[in-house]
Amino acid sequence: MKRQIIAIGGAALPLELDNLLLVEYFLKQTGKKRPKVCFVGTAGGDAENHRLRFYAGFSQFDCVPSHLSFFARTPQDLGSFVLEHDAIFVGGGNVRSMLAVWRDWELDRHLRAAWEHGVVLGGVSAGANCWFEQCVTDSIAGPLTALPCLGWLPGSFCPHYDGEPLRRPSFRRFVARGALPDGVAADDGAGLHYVGERLLRAVGSLPRARAWRVRKSGRRAVERALPTRYLGRR
Repeated sequence: MKRQIIAIGGAALPLELDNLLLVEYFLKQTGKKRPKVCFVGTAGGDAENHRLRFYAGFSQFDCVPSHLSFFARTPQDLGSFVLEHDAIFVGGGNVRSMLAVWRDWELDRHLRAAWEHGVVLGGVSAGANCWFEQCVTDSIAGPLTALPCLGWLPGSFCPHYDGEPLRRPSFRRFVARGALPDGVAADDGAGLHYVGERLLRAVGSLPRARAWRVRKSGRRAVERALPTRYLGRR
């Protein structure tokens, strides 16, 4: 079975829900006519508005949406619950707190098993950061920081590369100093599709959205735009 992760920089579920090309792409990777997809909003504290936006967006497609909560009643058998789904979509927020909750409930272990069994994993912002070795995060007040993550995908990751002014310079600075390993970044509206640990392709819901590879070269960080396939019609 293919192990797939789709890491999205931001704007997969815009406020107006007027551009859901990345959601459509995410669902298609399940290969199911009516996939069962679960939203995990731990990073946002299971906020109701995040959950409602997920349902409003994903319900525009032929799928069966559900959600997993850790701040209300949580399923007793998390392993079986996760494996009942064809895809797991993780929302944004505080990635450090999210990983702490996941590890306490052992959800990280169950998600790993689901990934190995062909369940499509992915998400936006914190829901993209979490799969890599390390990431750039605003989980802690003050300057952006580097954070160790699950480590299933190689290198480091930075979301909102064009959407938040401090993301790009911070990521480049961390890589240049060696505080983060070489990695990839995604603009808002761009996603990175991995099969196993290999990047298959970059896709975008906006013509300008790009994914980037950033590596250390001497004392500098060198960035290179990756070919990014626009999902709409030009």
